[in-house]
Amino acid sequence: MILKYTVAIRFLAIILLGCTMVQVQAQDKGVIVDKIIAKVDDKIILKSELEEAYLQFLSSGQLEHGSSKCGIFESLVVNKLLIAKAEIDSVVVMEVEVDQNLNQRMQMIISQVGGDEEALESFYGKSLLEIRSDIREGVKEQLIVQRMQSTITSDLSVSPAEVQAFFSKIPKDSLPYFSAEVSIGHIVKIPTIGKEQKSKAREQLLEYKKKIEGGESFETLARKYSQGPSAPKGGNLGYQKRGNLVPPYEAAALQLTPGDISGPVESEFGFHLIQLISRRGNEYDSRHILLQLDLPRRTWQLPFSIWIA
Repeated sequence: MILKYTVAIRFLAIILLGCTMVQVQAQDKGVIVDKIIAKVDDKIILKSELEEAYLQFLSSGQLEHGSSKCGIFESLVVNKLLIAKAEIDSVVVMEVEVDQNLNQRMQMIISQVGGDEEALESFYGKSLLEIRSDIREGVKEQLIVQRMQSTITSDLSVSPAEVQAFFSKIPKDSLPYFSAEVSIGHIVKIPTIGKEQKSKAREQLLEYKKKIEGGESFETLARKYSQGPSAPKGGNLGYQKRGNLVPPYEAAALQLTPGDISGPVESEFGFHLIQLISRRGNEYDSRHILLQLDLPRRTWQLPFSIWIA
């Protein structure tokens, strides 16, 4: 392993923090817009790259404001070192791999702006082709770095004893603090509505039907007993096109003649007593009394308690 890294390290030709400047002359005056902060073989790292990477980490919540940039800078240097080593070892990635990863990256970016390519172009002020061109080199470098890392570590193995020995050498005051965590599991059985509840709902609706047939107002009973959102309107749903309401309700309503009342009809919302008011073309007007069924309640108690400091 030492030989591998010795060969790689010779490509770390210069690490210069702020000593090499790239100057761009504006129309009327010279302005320093960027500078080289490190050079690995012929690969350079610009200050703008470090700043951009730092802002990306901040926006992703991986770093807090005020955190040192040293870790990010080190990561950039290592990446350039791996890319330089990959050139010597002829570690390459196929263009088709780059294109596949680039397409995935573009889809992710487009989805973040609402799935609209025009919105993406407007956001960046560039065409889709220009955006792809800007991102492509970075994607290719990431793939090369990953491939080189796999090549270097392919023959490495670490035993539990080595991990324990390494961990034991770390000063206790340097170890990060992690809050206590617990994992628990449970078995859940979803209760179902029983036959007895359904039978009671049907019987209740049949009683309402008898009252209506005896002269009581359907709308008055709906306001009093219906548990649906249309209760304040006397159960009136107004004209509905076919397909708007749940199939069991619609099928029962369309079998009636205006003024008739159905028997109890079960749907995913409960049990309905339906009266067809009128029909016109592909629409129908109806009202209903809805009784919703509550799932039986059961109190579950864990056989143990959990306390976390």
